[in-house]
Amino acid sequence: MSLVRRPHFDWRTRTRTLSLGQQTLVMGILNITPDSFSDGGHFYSPEHALDRESTRPNAIPLTADEEQARVLPVIEAILVQKPETILSIDTHHASTAVCAVEAGVEIVNDVSGHLWDAAMTKNCAQLGCGTVLMHTRGRPQDWATQTPLSSDDILPLILAGLSERIEAATAAGIARNRIVLDPGFGFGKRLDENYPLLAHFDQLQQLNLPILAGVSRKGFLAQALAPLYEETLPPPEGRLHATTAANVAAILNGAHIVRTHEVLPAVEAAAIADRILAAI
Repeated sequence: MSLVRRPHFDWRTRTRTLSLGQQTLVMGILNITPDSFSDGGHFYSPEHALDRESTRPNAIPLTADEEQARVLPVIEAILVQKPETILSIDTHHASTAVCAVEAGVEIVNDVSGHLWDAAMTKNCAQLGCGTVLMHTRGRPQDWATQTPLSSDDILPLILAGLSERIEAATAAGIARNRIVLDPGFGFGKRLDENYPLLAHFDQLQQLNLPILAGVSRKGFLAQALAPLYEETLPPPEGRLHATTAANVAAILNGAHIVRTHEVLPAVEAAAIADRILAAI
């Protein structure tokens, strides 16, 4: 494997500028949706969320009102106690994005790449927030029955989809220096279909924007581990070491940000990967 030097970017969020490329940034995941695929419901209250400081296949869609009732109190509680925290909201509801940014969130991460709510692109442009555009193939209820992808088709599909999302975002007024791209591990890519993406992650650099990798606890990692445990899939919380391995692979192939459930192991792994990249 040849290692990939990461280009440097200054990512403009709502009120801040984050330097990307010199050092990997780690984005911690806080799930407060009860049926999230990982730790769903464990941090449902603001108090539990502060102690800890999704989307899954066949998930029941939340209305915007339900989503806001859950996330806005947590946002408020975090920013009252830790006002320096940089928060990202994961939502495909444009109205939730507006409420969250007005409450102090810096970044809007839409797993649909602004495809599931027509107002999202316009709202993000008006809000002047950081924007994560993710590639998603279909909707969660479709993933189990989608036509399999060949290894050769995966990267071209993602590159074409992200290019379309970038064009739509910039045409609506979102500046390129506010955009980060996420190829969407597991989002319409079934199990082994994710490994060509990880192996050729460096190809995403041709889009000339920062890249985020969200591999934490994903099902394709569990599938690879199953033969070690008599074909039993390890639960989400049992996928730490596999997550660490995938995070390091992504960083060495150009990821600027990793999104993860266990922050400290990711920070330690990124520190080593960054030293390796610095030695190229």
